[in-house]
Amino acid sequence: MGQLSERSAGAAWEHLRRVPVWLPPALLTVAVTLTGLGSAQLWRDELATWSAATRSPGDLARLAGTIDAATGPYYLLMHVWTTVVGDSTVALRVPAVLAMTVAAGLLAVLGARLVDRRGGLFAGLLFAVLPGTSRYGQEARPYALATMLAVLATVLLVTALRRPSWARWAGYAAAVAALGLIHLIALTVLAAHALVVLIAWWRGPAAAGVATQAHLDAERDRRVWRWLVAVVPVALLAGPLLVKARTQQSRQLNWVHLARLDDLTALPGGVAQSSVVGGLLVGVAALGAARLGRRALLPVSAVLLPVLLLFVAGTVVPLWVPRYLVFVVPFACLLAGAALAAVAAPAALVVVVLAGLLGLPDQAALRRTHEWPRSAPVDYAGAARVIADGQRPGDAVVYSPRHSWLFLDLGIEYHLDDPPRDVLVTEDEVRRGDLWAAECPQPAQCLAGTTRVWLVVSGRHAEPLAAVPDAKGDALRTDFTVTQVWQRPGLTVALLTSRPDR
Repeated sequence: MGQLSERSAGAAWEHLRRVPVWLPPALLTVAVTLTGLGSAQLWRDELATWSAATRSPGDLARLAGTIDAATGPYYLLMHVWTTVVGDSTVALRVPAVLAMTVAAGLLAVLGARLVDRRGGLFAGLLFAVLPGTSRYGQEARPYALATMLAVLATVLLVTALRRPSWARWAGYAAAVAALGLIHLIALTVLAAHALVVLIAWWRGPAAAGVATQAHLDAERDRRVWRWLVAVVPVALLAGPLLVKARTQQSRQLNWVHLARLDDLTALPGGVAQSSVVGGLLVGVAALGAARLGRRALLPVSAVLLPVLLLFVAGTVVPLWVPRYLVFVVPFACLLAGAALAAVAAPAALVVVVLAGLLGLPDQAALRRTHEWPRSAPVDYAGAARVIADGQRPGDAVVYSPRHSWLFLDLGIEYHLDDPPRDVLVTEDEVRRGDLWAAECPQPAQCLAGTTRVWLVVSGRHAEPLAAVPDAKGDALRTDFTVTQVWQRPGLTVALLTSRPDR
């Protein structure tokens, strides 16, 4: 019976060998990421994407001049996408699904080249079942695209080093330039690429076909020079973007704290979106690195160097955000795949299935909300339904706070075809070239003549008027009374009517 099982497993593996190595991971990734793609409503960062992507190219340029320049190329790409397919929740997230699917397939190809076919296959399958792959593969943000481009650039680097030609180096240059435009921090993977190129230069090319020492030295030098030439477009394209983004840092990252040592221990759970699965991945990846020895240089450095560079920078400048490092996860999976390739295929599949099962609670949670912590969702859609059900012609809406990363106005407007008049707005976010609108400096004057106001306040408040600060709150409390209050997760909606004695 045991021999029969081994024979069946062997036959199944031989059948699987006839399938392209990238196909099973790609199919599994697209199946997992498409599951529940529209279940969680757009969260605050995705609302920023929607706001930017639905602007004209000229308005996008003005936005980049004010804030979020680093994400500007991604917004332009999404502008083209939404012009073609629309701006529904699913439509906004499909590019991330496609990017993660391609990343899984490319990871399998990279693993097959650096380790062997089994290593590439198991690396791709493990990547597909990680909660983090679903989380960022279901988000209208640039992290999935950055992950795909980081793996693609690494595949092209390996190809160019093994079979050098200007065409292959040009492909690498294009991939790296695209990576820099999509996600500046992902360019830290170039530190790993530079290390690999230097080691390749030090060791020299394969001796086969090299007739003289002079020829050998020339081939060694070409590797370095071609790589240096290949990264020139990155400097030309991403350099100005980096300079501009640096001037916007105080606005863009004012919510980020300086990095601390305990942030490193939390990183695996952050990028994998599951502490237990992240811990499992690190453990198996360590075994794979030990097995590969010198061959582990590229994937190990592609994981460690970006992490260390961002951490060191983050101790001086507020930059440390775990999701910025999602692009290193495929390389950790590659190391794990190398470990799994050393055991029998059924045992390796058990580890992949175990990772999938351990991540199921997080998979389910992230399909309910993308907010963090997931126990504190913000129900923009629910608040919008309250307004839509009771709205009358001439109604106005007021948000508190306005200038917040919650984007209360964007969340409500996204879910309403005909939102009430935003009565306090003097200049909307598009005209300002910003993510936030400008409000009336004298709210009482702007509210004059309004009889019904929908007040949307962040958090849960039994007395929502008391939660509105400054002159805005004073004007509302003076001229309006609360008629009804609705509580929705993360939000309070109140209908205010003008006082009879106004």
